Amino acid sequence: MTAAAAKVTAIRGAGATLADAADEFLATHRVANPNTHRAYASAVDRTIAALGGRDRLLADVADAEIGDALTLLWGGCAPATWNRNRAAVSSWLTWCQAKKNWVAPSVPAAAERRRENVDHTKAVSKTTIERLLSRRDLPLREKTLYRMLYETAARAAEILSLNVEDLDLENRRAPLRSKGGDVEWVYWDAGTARLLPRLLRLPDGHAGAHPDGPVRTRGPLFLAERKPVPARRPGPEHICPLTGRPRLGYNRVRVLMERYLGLDPHQLRHSAATHLGEQKVPLQLIMAKTRHKNPRTAMRYTRPGAEAVAEITGILAPPRRTH
Repeated sequence: MTAAAAKVTAIRGAGATLADAADEFLATHRVANPNTHRAYASAVDRTIAALGGRDRLLADVADAEIGDALTLLWGGCAPATWNRNRAAVSSWLTWCQAKKNWVAPSVPAAAERRRENVDHTKAVSKTTIERLLSRRDLPLREKTLYRMLYETAARAAEILSLNVEDLDLENRRAPLRSKGGDVEWVYWDAGTARLLPRLLRLPDGHAGAHPDGPVRTRGPLFLAERKPVPARRPGPEHICPLTGRPRLGYNRVRVLMERYLGLDPHQLRHSAATHLGEQKVPLQLIMAKTRHKNPRTAMRYTRPGAEAVAEITGILAPPRRTH
């Protein structure tokens, strides 16, 4: 092969392996959020394994093989799981084609997005939220996280990505990186503000910690219970410099929230948006709070709850008798 031909081949990505394509994609800004990176890396790596391994050439993979791999891995899963992993793989392959101009397969039309049935019962009443978050048996870490998720109306992955040094405790806010990579602010109120100083005390906000004792000033805000084993040790930016414990992960949050509250993490965000809507907060302001970009998406989360519907039903009652 001549030098010119080799150059053209490289430009077209004919020599790019699945490993090359995955590593370059996962190093991009669009998956910089640690939780997004973890989810995308899992979907892409599992797909590559199903396609025959990391050394296979990207250009040799056919569209139908992508569809077969997706079906093998997630065909029997819930629509939300299928859609999430399908979207990650599709984003990877589209990036290879559009950004790198590589010859790459696409997700075939047959492996289409599946319809997710919107559960309009996901919002929990405000009285239920307060009862659950006020339980005495709720550990401090969980109580702080759940209260913060509700008051900020933020995504769980975003709150878990926060570091201690990000917090503006005086103004009750913190910057975070959104899905699109933009830096935006989330705001909390008195409930979270009361809990955060306790969470930051060493050792880990325990009752025995002295109010004037040492506090964490850097590293992940929410920490896992144990130190990581050497084989699964994350990067230093995800390790507390004082305790050596890693950042709390989404899957662990989901398991514990089901145990303590009987809810999933998204329900706190959904409930916050619903409660704002029930108080007649304008949709535009709710979107600013939740940071939704699409009004139709935001409207899905601001449907009035059962309590609000029951309350207005009194308007339809017959006139009260005066004698």
